[in-house]
Amino acid sequence: MNMQIIRALVKRDLKTVFQSKAVLMPLIIVPLIMFVVMPLLMIYLPDMMSVSGTSLNDMDEYMQMIPPGMLAELSGYTVEQQPIVIMLVYFLAPMFLILPIMVASVIAADSFAGEKERKTMEALLYTPATDLELFTAKMLSAWLPALAVALLGFVIYAVVCNAAGWHIMGRIFFPNVMWIVLILWVVPPAAGLGLGSMVLVSRKMKTFQEAYQMGGMVVLPVLLLILTQAFGVMYFSTLVAALLGLALWLVDGVLIWMGVKSFQRGELIAQL
Repeated sequence: MNMQIIRALVKRDLKTVFQSKAVLMPLIIVPLIMFVVMPLLMIYLPDMMSVSGTSLNDMDEYMQMIPPGMLAELSGYTVEQQPIVIMLVYFLAPMFLILPIMVASVIAADSFAGEKERKTMEALLYTPATDLELFTAKMLSAWLPALAVALLGFVIYAVVCNAAGWHIMGRIFFPNVMWIVLILWVVPPAAGLGLGSMVLVSRKMKTFQEAYQMGGMVVLPVLLLILTQAFGVMYFSTLVAALLGLALWLVDGVLIWMGVKSFQRGELIAQL
Protein backbone atom coordinates (compact mmCIF):
# COMPACT_ATOMS: atom_id res chain seq x y z
CA MET A 1 0.00 0.00 0.00
CA ASN A 2 1.11 3.54 -0.77
CA MET A 3 1.13 5.35 2.58
CA GLN A 4 1.49 8.74 0.91
CA ILE A 5 -1.81 8.24 -0.92
CA ILE A 6 -3.48 7.01 2.27
CA ARG A 7 -2.26 10.05 4.25
CA ALA A 8 -3.52 12.41 1.53
CA LEU A 9 -6.95 10.76 1.53
CA VAL A 10 -7.16 10.82 5.34
CA LYS A 11 -6.21 14.51 5.37
CA ARG A 12 -8.88 15.21 2.75
CA ASP A 13 -11.59 13.42 4.73
CA LEU A 14 -10.66 15.09 8.02
CA LYS A 15 -10.77 18.49 6.36
CA THR A 16 -14.31 17.72 5.18
CA VAL A 17 -15.32 16.62 8.69
CA PHE A 18 -14.14 19.82 10.33
CA GLN A 19 -16.01 21.89 7.75
CA SER A 20 -19.35 20.14 8.34
CA LYS A 21 -21.53 21.46 11.19
CA ALA A 22 -23.77 18.38 11.00
CA VAL A 23 -20.75 16.22 11.84
CA LEU A 24 -18.83 18.59 14.09
CA MET A 25 -21.62 19.64 16.48
CA PRO A 26 -22.29 16.14 17.92
CA LEU A 27 -18.54 15.69 18.37
CA ILE A 28 -18.49 18.77 20.62
CA ILE A 29 -21.83 18.69 22.43
CA VAL A 30 -21.95 14.99 23.40
CA PRO A 31 -18.45 14.90 25.00
CA LEU A 32 -19.21 18.07 26.97
CA ILE A 33 -22.37 16.51 28.37
CA MET A 34 -20.72 13.17 29.16
CA PHE A 35 -17.40 14.43 30.54
CA VAL A 36 -18.35 17.67 32.26
CA VAL A 37 -22.09 17.98 32.92
CA MET A 38 -22.81 14.37 33.97
CA PRO A 39 -19.94 13.96 36.49
CA LEU A 40 -20.76 17.33 38.06
CA LEU A 41 -24.40 16.29 38.43
CA MET A 42 -23.40 12.95 39.94
CA ILE A 43 -21.20 14.66 42.52
CA TYR A 44 -23.31 17.66 43.48
CA LEU A 45 -26.82 16.22 43.14
CA PRO A 46 -26.69 14.36 46.50
CA ASP A 47 -25.63 17.61 48.20
CA MET A 48 -28.48 19.53 46.57
CA MET A 49 -30.98 16.82 47.52
CA SER A 50 -29.86 16.80 51.15
CA VAL A 51 -30.16 20.60 51.31
CA SER A 52 -33.71 20.42 49.92
CA GLY A 53 -34.61 17.71 52.45
CA THR A 54 -34.95 14.94 49.87
CA SER A 55 -33.69 11.52 50.97
CA LEU A 56 -31.55 9.15 48.95
CA ASN A 57 -33.64 6.03 49.53
CA ASP A 58 -33.20 4.98 45.92
CA MET A 59 -29.44 4.86 46.40
CA ASP A 60 -29.88 2.83 49.58
CA GLU A 61 -32.02 0.33 47.65
CA TYR A 62 -29.43 0.18 44.88
CA MET A 63 -26.67 -0.52 47.40
CA GLN A 64 -28.58 -3.66 48.40
CA MET A 65 -28.56 -4.85 44.77
CA ILE A 66 -24.81 -4.43 44.28
CA PRO A 67 -22.90 -7.63 43.37
CA PRO A 68 -20.50 -8.95 46.05
CA GLY A 69 -17.45 -8.18 43.89
CA MET A 70 -18.30 -4.49 43.71
CA LEU A 71 -19.05 -4.38 47.44
CA ALA A 72 -15.58 -5.73 48.10
CA GLU A 73 -14.03 -3.01 45.94
CA LEU A 74 -16.11 -0.36 47.73
CA SER A 75 -15.12 -1.53 51.19
CA GLY A 76 -12.28 0.99 51.40
CA TYR A 77 -14.62 3.96 50.96
CA THR A 78 -16.90 5.71 53.43
CA VAL A 79 -20.69 5.73 53.12
CA GLU A 80 -20.55 9.25 51.64
CA GLN A 81 -17.84 8.27 49.13
CA GLN A 82 -19.41 5.04 47.86
CA PRO A 83 -22.21 6.62 45.74
CA ILE A 84 -19.62 8.83 44.00
CA VAL A 85 -17.42 5.85 43.16
CA ILE A 86 -20.38 3.75 42.02
CA MET A 87 -21.63 6.41 39.62
CA LEU A 88 -18.39 7.88 38.27
CA VAL A 89 -16.16 4.81 38.23
CA TYR A 90 -18.56 1.96 37.49
CA PHE A 91 -21.95 3.14 36.25
CA LEU A 92 -20.60 5.57 33.64
CA ALA A 93 -17.90 3.17 32.38
CA PRO A 94 -20.06 1.37 29.78
CA MET A 95 -21.72 4.68 28.90
CA PHE A 96 -18.27 6.02 28.03
CA LEU A 97 -18.09 3.49 25.19
CA ILE A 98 -20.95 5.27 23.43
CA LEU A 99 -18.57 8.12 22.60
CA PRO A 100 -16.00 6.33 20.39
CA ILE A 101 -18.81 4.37 18.73
CA MET A 102 -20.74 7.57 18.04
CA VAL A 103 -17.74 9.54 16.77
CA ALA A 104 -16.61 6.73 14.45
CA SER A 105 -20.18 6.24 13.21
CA VAL A 106 -20.77 9.93 12.49
CA ILE A 107 -17.51 10.36 10.58
CA ALA A 108 -17.87 7.06 8.72
CA ALA A 109 -21.43 7.95 7.69
CA ASP A 110 -20.18 11.24 6.30
CA SER A 111 -17.15 9.62 4.73
CA PHE A 112 -19.12 6.96 2.83
CA ALA A 113 -22.76 8.03 2.42
CA GLY A 114 -21.81 11.70 2.63
CA GLU A 115 -19.56 11.31 -0.42
CA LYS A 116 -22.57 10.13 -2.43
CA GLU A 117 -24.73 12.96 -1.14
CA ARG A 118 -22.11 15.57 -2.08
CA LYS A 119 -21.56 13.90 -5.50
CA THR A 120 -17.83 13.52 -4.78
CA MET A 121 -17.65 9.71 -4.60
CA GLU A 122 -17.29 9.23 -8.35
CA ALA A 123 -14.24 11.50 -8.58
CA LEU A 124 -12.70 9.71 -5.60
CA LEU A 125 -13.19 6.29 -7.17
CA TYR A 126 -11.33 7.37 -10.30
CA THR A 127 -8.17 8.29 -8.36
CA PRO A 128 -5.07 6.07 -8.84
CA ALA A 129 -5.48 4.65 -5.31
CA THR A 130 -6.28 0.95 -5.08
CA ASP A 131 -9.49 -0.34 -3.48
CA LEU A 132 -7.55 -1.41 -0.38
CA GLU A 133 -5.87 2.00 -0.08
CA LEU A 134 -9.22 3.78 -0.38
CA PHE A 135 -10.80 1.50 2.18
CA THR A 136 -7.87 1.86 4.61
CA ALA A 137 -7.93 5.66 4.30
CA LYS A 138 -11.68 5.76 4.92
CA MET A 139 -11.32 3.56 7.99
CA LEU A 140 -8.46 5.59 9.46
CA SER A 141 -10.32 8.86 8.78
CA ALA A 142 -13.02 7.77 11.23
CA TRP A 143 -11.05 5.58 13.64
CA LEU A 144 -8.25 8.03 14.51
CA PRO A 145 -10.56 10.96 15.41
CA ALA A 146 -12.71 8.62 17.50
CA LEU A 147 -9.65 7.56 19.51
CA ALA A 148 -8.47 11.16 19.85
CA VAL A 149 -11.85 12.38 21.14
CA ALA A 150 -12.10 9.44 23.55
CA LEU A 151 -8.59 9.99 24.96
CA LEU A 152 -9.10 13.74 25.31
CA GLY A 153 -12.49 13.14 26.89
CA PHE A 154 -10.97 10.66 29.33
CA VAL A 155 -8.41 13.24 30.48
CA ILE A 156 -11.11 15.90 30.91
CA TYR A 157 -13.37 13.42 32.74
CA ALA A 158 -10.54 12.44 35.11
CA VAL A 159 -9.77 16.08 35.93
CA VAL A 160 -13.46 16.95 36.50
CA CYS A 161 -14.10 13.87 38.66
CA ASN A 162 -11.08 14.37 40.91
CA ALA A 163 -11.43 18.16 41.18
CA ALA A 164 -15.18 18.25 41.80
CA GLY A 165 -15.12 15.22 44.08
CA TRP A 166 -12.14 16.30 46.18
CA HIS A 167 -14.32 17.73 48.99
CA ILE A 168 -15.86 14.28 49.47
CA MET A 169 -13.07 11.91 48.44
CA GLY A 170 -10.11 13.85 49.85
CA ARG A 171 -7.76 12.27 47.31
CA ILE A 172 -7.36 11.31 43.66
CA PHE A 173 -9.63 8.32 43.15
CA PHE A 174 -9.95 8.22 39.37
CA PRO A 175 -8.95 6.33 37.22
CA ASN A 176 -8.64 2.83 38.59
CA VAL A 177 -7.18 -0.24 36.86
CA MET A 178 -10.48 -1.07 35.16
CA TRP A 179 -10.58 2.33 33.45
CA ILE A 180 -7.01 1.94 32.20
CA VAL A 181 -8.01 -1.38 30.62
CA LEU A 182 -11.14 0.29 29.25
CA ILE A 183 -9.22 3.10 27.56
CA LEU A 184 -6.30 1.08 26.20
CA TRP A 185 -8.03 -2.21 25.35
CA VAL A 186 -11.78 -1.62 24.91
CA VAL A 187 -12.12 1.86 23.40
CA PRO A 188 -10.12 1.13 20.18
CA PRO A 189 -12.28 -1.85 19.13
CA ALA A 190 -15.43 -0.01 20.30
CA ALA A 191 -14.60 2.71 17.77
CA GLY A 192 -13.95 -0.06 15.24
CA LEU A 193 -17.38 -1.52 15.95
CA GLY A 194 -19.11 1.74 15.09
CA LEU A 195 -16.90 2.20 12.07
CA GLY A 196 -17.17 -1.36 10.73
CA SER A 197 -20.94 -1.49 11.05
CA MET A 198 -21.30 1.92 9.42
CA VAL A 199 -19.17 0.83 6.45
CA LEU A 200 -21.62 -2.00 5.73
CA VAL A 201 -24.72 0.12 6.34
CA SER A 202 -23.66 3.25 4.45
CA ARG A 203 -22.97 1.33 1.25
CA LYS A 204 -26.72 0.98 0.77
CA MET A 205 -27.62 4.51 1.90
CA LYS A 206 -27.57 7.62 -0.26
CA THR A 207 -27.53 10.33 2.43
CA PHE A 208 -25.61 11.01 5.63
CA GLN A 209 -28.77 11.12 7.77
CA GLU A 210 -30.05 7.76 6.50
CA ALA A 211 -26.73 6.05 7.18
CA TYR A 212 -26.32 7.61 10.63
CA GLN A 213 -29.84 6.67 11.72
CA MET A 214 -29.39 3.05 10.65
CA GLY A 215 -25.93 2.82 12.19
CA GLY A 216 -27.21 4.14 15.51
CA MET A 217 -28.48 0.67 16.40
CA VAL A 218 -24.90 -0.39 17.11
CA VAL A 219 -25.11 1.29 20.55
CA LEU A 220 -27.83 -1.16 21.67
CA PRO A 221 -25.30 -3.66 23.14
CA VAL A 222 -23.78 -0.81 25.17
CA LEU A 223 -27.23 0.14 26.48
CA LEU A 224 -27.68 -3.51 27.48
CA LEU A 225 -24.45 -3.31 29.50
CA ILE A 226 -25.71 -0.17 31.23
CA LEU A 227 -29.03 -1.80 32.12
CA THR A 228 -27.48 -5.03 33.42
CA GLN A 229 -25.22 -3.01 35.70
CA ALA A 230 -28.07 -0.72 36.81
CA PHE A 231 -30.12 -3.76 37.88
CA GLY A 232 -27.19 -5.34 39.72
CA VAL A 233 -26.82 -8.29 37.34
CA MET A 234 -23.11 -7.56 36.89
CA TYR A 235 -20.63 -4.74 37.37
CA PHE A 236 -17.96 -3.35 35.10
CA SER A 237 -14.90 -5.00 36.63
CA THR A 238 -11.41 -5.28 35.14
CA LEU A 239 -12.18 -8.84 34.00
CA VAL A 240 -15.43 -7.79 32.32
CA ALA A 241 -13.62 -4.96 30.53
CA ALA A 242 -10.87 -7.32 29.35
CA LEU A 243 -13.34 -9.91 28.05
CA LEU A 244 -15.46 -7.23 26.40
CA GLY A 245 -12.41 -5.85 24.63
CA LEU A 246 -11.49 -9.30 23.35
CA ALA A 247 -15.02 -9.86 22.02
CA LEU A 248 -15.01 -6.47 20.28
CA TRP A 249 -11.64 -7.11 18.62
CA LEU A 250 -12.99 -10.39 17.23
CA VAL A 251 -16.16 -8.72 15.94
CA ASP A 252 -14.08 -5.94 14.40
CA GLY A 253 -12.00 -8.50 12.55
CA VAL A 254 -15.12 -9.96 10.97
CA LEU A 255 -16.55 -6.53 10.10
CA ILE A 256 -13.30 -5.35 8.53
CA TRP A 257 -13.02 -8.56 6.49
CA MET A 258 -16.58 -8.09 5.25
CA GLY A 259 -15.91 -4.42 4.53
CA VAL A 260 -12.80 -5.17 2.47
CA LYS A 261 -14.69 -7.79 0.47
CA SER A 262 -17.58 -5.44 -0.25
CA PHE A 263 -15.57 -2.28 -0.99
CA GLN A 264 -15.13 -2.62 -4.74
CA ARG A 265 -15.14 0.16 -7.29
CA GLY A 266 -17.51 -1.55 -9.69
CA GLU A 267 -20.28 -1.95 -7.09
CA LEU A 268 -19.81 1.55 -5.69
CA ILE A 269 -19.94 3.18 -9.12
CA ALA A 270 -23.11 1.22 -9.92
CA GLN A 271 -24.77 2.64 -6.80
CA LEU A 272 -24.08 6.28 -7.73
